[in-house]
Amino acid sequence: MSKKLTKRADDYSKWYNELVVKADLAENSAVRGCMVIKPYGYAIWEKMQAELDRMFKETGHENAYFPLFVPKSLFEAEEKNAEGFAKECAVVTHYRLQNDPDRPGKLRVDPDAKLEEELVVRPTSEAIIWNTFKGWIQSYRNLPLLINQWANVVRWEMRTRLFLRTAEFLWQEGHTAHATETEAITEAKQMQEVYATFAENFMAMPVVKGAKSESERFAGAIETYTIEALMQDGKALQAGTSHFLGQNFAKAFDVKFTSKEGKQEYVWATSWGVSTRLIGGLIMTHSDDFGLVLPPKLAPIQVAIVPIYKNDEQLAAISEKVAVLVKGLRENGISVKFDNRDTYRPGAKFAEYELKGVPVRIAIGNRDLENNTVEVARRDTLTKETISQDEVVAFVQNLLEEIQEHLFTKAIDFRTAHTTHVSTFEEFKEAIENKGGFVSAHWDGTVETEDQIKELTKATIRCIPNDAKKEVGTCVFTGKPSLKRVLFAKAY
Repeated sequence: MSKKLTKRADDYSKWYNELVVKADLAENSAVRGCMVIKPYGYAIWEKMQAELDRMFKETGHENAYFPLFVPKSLFEAEEKNAEGFAKECAVVTHYRLQNDPDRPGKLRVDPDAKLEEELVVRPTSEAIIWNTFKGWIQSYRNLPLLINQWANVVRWEMRTRLFLRTAEFLWQEGHTAHATETEAITEAKQMQEVYATFAENFMAMPVVKGAKSESERFAGAIETYTIEALMQDGKALQAGTSHFLGQNFAKAFDVKFTSKEGKQEYVWATSWGVSTRLIGGLIMTHSDDFGLVLPPKLAPIQVAIVPIYKNDEQLAAISEKVAVLVKGLRENGISVKFDNRDTYRPGAKFAEYELKGVPVRIAIGNRDLENNTVEVARRDTLTKETISQDEVVAFVQNLLEEIQEHLFTKAIDFRTAHTTHVSTFEEFKEAIENKGGFVSAHWDGTVETEDQIKELTKATIRCIPNDAKKEVGTCVFTGKPSLKRVLFAKAY
């Protein structure tokens, strides 16, 4: 397979799909709409998972696991949630196969093995979790209940794309119960901050924190808080959401607690989640026509060392030097791979690590042994420099920090350049169609106006920014009064 990628400017969608496959991140599976996450792609997810899990536990959350299957009656208990996900649900109706008498060697569903109650394959876990919480919560002493689970979910998408939208994907979902409304809202906002911190500090992906409009909220939520990122094609990506659920699920599943005053009260709820969609966001925020560009904090391999030699004697001498270098890097918490495969030439190895987005590549040859040097190449800028072997560990440490910071700054600059403030609908359409990115505009606050704008431009309200200042204006579409600007964009 050719490793050369379609240029982003020529066909962004094709570039993305080729990059995911050629960089060995994932591939389509035999199951329509589902993907196989390959070891290199899964290693990125593991690093994301480890950091997020640490952050969740630091904020008092514990991990648990709940069933994949949800009885249909439980799924229906909270009407808005059920209606919101109904069209995406896969449903189990039978529990056994049998030999097909009309087709030797084939199987069919056993008509006598019909389930007494159909089971929904979880698209989200609120129903099964709140049914469980009913047995866990009796008193204010049981609150707050702060639970997270790492799991897979199924949403039967018709149009899929690797990592960004698949019928099955991996995620985490937090579900919490609280004694007061204030505590639950504080929790939902806290998790939005956790997600934003992770996105910016680890993914080097700047995000806008805000609240969703009514039509964009999670099904069954009173309020949805979101982090929105901007991809290099000018489309927005919803990267993580946190929901204040009020008492909707507590009432649907009769989850009450005895307060300090001895009264029976319904608990207040939140849920929140991010998924393997973050890998898609990581790819589209930083990568280029040569392949992946990974921020060092999430790169499975931070440094790749490639020996350049003519014979076994030279390789042995280089390997001796590299062993010292590898030890020094690993002692400083840097992941490193010494690629001494004799089945590939150095040029092919360079191209592979460029495609896979390894942040730093070190080349060392016979002349470097004589000069006590190495060649250090950085992936983000594709530049090289010669460094003394005595200084290389400290140099690489600083370089990884510099790369992490540079990627974030570059992404911030891109977002700033692709955020347009408009006052008229003509300006709005011009920005959406020809420039892309975020469009900041006044909106009259109605679902009807949002729907009409979406129908005409395919742009949706990504969020009402948390830091939006009070600003008297008029709706860009209807001319009605407005007090805040919101962010519109075309989105994934």
